[in-house]
Amino acid sequence: MDEFSISNVSLKEIISASFALFAVIDILGSIPILISLKNKMGYISASRATLVSGALMIVFLFTGKYFLELLGLDIKSFAVAGSIVLFILGLEMVLGWDFFKGDTNHKVGSIVPIAFPIIAGSGTLTTIMSIKSLFHEYNILIAILINLILIFIALVSLRWIEKILGPSGLLVIRKFFGIILIAIAVKMFKTNISP
Repeated sequence: MDEFSISNVSLKEIISASFALFAVIDILGSIPILISLKNKMGYISASRATLVSGALMIVFLFTGKYFLELLGLDIKSFAVAGSIVLFILGLEMVLGWDFFKGDTNHKVGSIVPIAFPIIAGSGTLTTIMSIKSLFHEYNILIAILINLILIFIALVSLRWIEKILGPSGLLVIRKFFGIILIAIAVKMFKTNISP
């Protein structure tokens, strides 16, 4: 990592990296999934989910490629594993089945599947590693911190969002986003599976 210099900080790069991460994290699109998980677990620790997903993103920013190589993994295998978890979550939302029966513990549930793979999923981590070729590490780090603030705000607002939508609105949105989640998982799997 380079020695810190204010000349490396660029507002343009921070804005571009922030928007790229915001799009791939898609915290707004994840709200129905998060509400569904909150109802199952009874509570989501917004601070725990934000800190763990932030730690994952920052670790991947600086050591992601080497970490996966150390474990004998590649980014495609990582993406396939994440896609399977997302696929199961999508099925759960559409069919009303309970696959994650043991995940009623909010401490565990706030980490898996919320921090990973919903927030800091393989798409997010791959994007972080990819944009290193476009932006300086410090600007990406600032972009990650900006996104973590937005993630935290979304997580603490779940109860309020749930009240606005109501039970029937939540059910419709849950089924719709469950199908979207399955489609994203299938695309991730198809893109990353070896030919």
